[in-house]
Amino acid sequence: MMSNSQDLLQKTGRWKTWEYPLWILALALPVILPSHALIINEIAIVALFALSLDLILGYTGIVSLGHAAFFGMGAYSAALFAKLVMPDPLVGLVFGMATATVLGALCSATILRGTDLTRLMVTLGVCLILGELANKMSWLTGGADGLEGVVMGPLLGKYDFDMFGRTSALYSLSVLLVLFVLARRFVNSPFGATLKAIRDNRLRAMAIGISVNSRLAVVYTVAAALAGAAGALLAQTSGFASLDLFEFHRSADVMLVLVVGGVGWLYGGVAGAIVFKLMQDAISSITPQYWTFWIGMFLVVLVLVGRERLIRPWTWLKPRSTGSHS
Repeated sequence: MMSNSQDLLQKTGRWKTWEYPLWILALALPVILPSHALIINEIAIVALFALSLDLILGYTGIVSLGHAAFFGMGAYSAALFAKLVMPDPLVGLVFGMATATVLGALCSATILRGTDLTRLMVTLGVCLILGELANKMSWLTGGADGLEGVVMGPLLGKYDFDMFGRTSALYSLSVLLVLFVLARRFVNSPFGATLKAIRDNRLRAMAIGISVNSRLAVVYTVAAALAGAAGALLAQTSGFASLDLFEFHRSADVMLVLVVGGVGWLYGGVAGAIVFKLMQDAISSITPQYWTFWIGMFLVVLVLVGRERLIRPWTWLKPRSTGSHS
């Protein structure tokens, strides 16, 4: 029985044939489409942010409206590190992830008790508190004016960040790929299987001896680290960090990305980020004031019609079983 479960996990985590050319194409896009490098960079960052939320929403069933807290923490940490310590982007990325990880570990206690509504309010409250702290500590963060003057050094000591975003896009896509691979191994491990058991029935998971609280704390901390990496990438590639990073719409937007792409499936965050950002870019160029209306209309149609019926040609990419796969 145990051997069969391990074989199933290994089979699930095995890379499919279509995934290799997909990621090769993704990494080649900034070279193939250099004029669209900036939007490619944004998509990669949003995809990583959505991937981090999917770890707790899709694989453990924890709903959070304050995920932007870790995103903003990673962004401010990386920006301050580049400005005050050293401009190396990779070291700054690690520092941003580290601070977000510590914050996630501290905040993990907030999701261990209470109902879903309680968690929504508590996670949102944590994000609002951090946003207000960043506003009050204007001597360090720049307050409402934002943290300006963030200049990054060359990537790997060779590649400068250009104004066209080609280096930024390659950098963000590479980080997304590395963290995607790690997240994939994480959710398809025996530990990941226990997370799905907790999501499906927490009481039953406790009854068979799974340490529910410790596992929830671990996955929440890991998700915070990935969100911090996304925030650090945004600050490093834009050279700016502002209070906007902690605002509610950040958490709401990444939730919508998962609604579009699908939860409990790591590629859902990537697919959702592509659709969401391309729609946002296209619609806002036509009607800057009302683009949110058309995004909302699309989401209504998506929910009423159904994702698989609306985007039927792409459904072969998603696993057909009811379990959560990457």
